Amino acid sequence: MSAKKILIVDDDPDYIMATKMVLEGEGYQVLEASEPQSAMELIKQNKPDLILLDVMMVNETDGFHLAKALKDDAQTADIPILMMTAIGKKRDFVYEGEKDKEYLPVDDYLEKPTPPEVLKERIGKLLT
Repeated sequence: MSAKKILIVDDDPDYIMATKMVLEGEGYQVLEASEPQSAMELIKQNKPDLILLDVMMVNETDGFHLAKALKDDAQTADIPILMMTAIGKKRDFVYEGEKDKEYLPVDDYLEKPTPPEVLKERIGKLLT
């Protein structure tokens, strides 16, 4: 069985590098994109098994828009999205799961920074 593919979409190269090391250590194949347009190209070419998605990239709402576009597209709607962001610390945002699905259609949500053990646990749940 081939390794599960995880796409990290984040504009912070240090975050990508650290997260990639953790995930590759668990045997995942890791793809990376620093903005939504390149992420969409990678998703269409490689269909990852999971997407780790930041909210604030070039624009403060890039992650929201990308998540909505992915869930509205029949070809990508089944890919789990784990939103990883520090927006709660910067903008007093609180994600409330099912209540927020209409405007933030993600499968799980974590505030950065996240301990590696928590990240691995959440990814494991989303990939089962």
